[in-house]
Amino acid sequence: MKPAFVSDLKPDTAITSFFLVSEKELRTTREGKPFLRLELSDRSGTVEARLWDNAEDLSATFSQNDIVKVQSRVENFRGKLQLALDRVRRAEPGEVDLGDYFPHTTEDVEDLYRRLNAHAAAVANPWLNRLLKSILEDPVIVPRFKRAPAAKVMHHAYLGGLLEHVVSLCDLCRVVAGHYRELDIDLLMTGAILHDLGKLDEFCYERAIHYSTEGQLLGHIVMELEQVSRAMDAIPAFPPELKTLVKHLLISHHGQYEFGSPKLPMIREALALSFLDDLDSKMGAARAALAADSGDEMWSAFVQALGRRFLRVDAFQKGGPAAAQGPQQLSLTARAGSADEEK
Repeated sequence: MKPAFVSDLKPDTAITSFFLVSEKELRTTREGKPFLRLELSDRSGTVEARLWDNAEDLSATFSQNDIVKVQSRVENFRGKLQLALDRVRRAEPGEVDLGDYFPHTTEDVEDLYRRLNAHAAAVANPWLNRLLKSILEDPVIVPRFKRAPAAKVMHHAYLGGLLEHVVSLCDLCRVVAGHYRELDIDLLMTGAILHDLGKLDEFCYERAIHYSTEGQLLGHIVMELEQVSRAMDAIPAFPPELKTLVKHLLISHHGQYEFGSPKLPMIREALALSFLDDLDSKMGAARAALAADSGDEMWSAFVQALGRRFLRVDAFQKGGPAAAQGPQQLSLTARAGSADEEK
């Protein structure tokens, strides 16, 4: 049994436990002394760590994505927990259970993939149906689609998270298309299924979740545009106009230029897709924040990507209005600490 998880950490305590090295960087202080900055993680979350003594020598004994055993003090730095490491060494294989280190969807992955294929099979347009079938039945793609995260931090940032997000988005698309009957459900569903396909290769997720070199340089929109274009080119006589519409769905699904879309949504299906994708992403981020232990029974931790905390409504209704007073206002220190978090 792992002695302590990230979610168990309390300030001003000493711990000895095992963590996955998600990030590793040897830095120097202003005085030129080397120190080691680490991001340590397990299935419950991540925490930053610093090693100040003998940093160069100890850095050579382990690598990023290794699991290490640490002895450290838990400190509160600018409103965030941080580990001040006293000792660190690479863990031996028999000392750890890998299931302790990788957060995973709580959904049944095989059932999710069955539901995804059902959504694809319901696409009546023969060209789009053939396109989706060629991708979702590709033996290289299938295992990666079942394992990939949807993000590194913001939403569905765990193994199986991308599949969970895409199936949820498909469910939303079918509901919304039933209300806005002018939408082409086949186009909308194709966009939903393929809109994040590039994330299969944008991220590395065999151990820690991090960006691949290609993902850093190109991003998932460019990567999926190339991949889906090749798949359409492989289908003889695929209509060129339909190919253009599919490409537009992919490159506009972030909705705004400042969010990384090369083009704004310019067809109704692309507009709907961008809003529904944003909705599911943000609801996923809110769900994760409320599920995590923030040390506060009434409020979640501050969610940098959404710029707010979330009230635990059930606890508020049980405790009454007075119970929610106080935590609504973040201290300047806490806000300053959150500014360094990745969106």
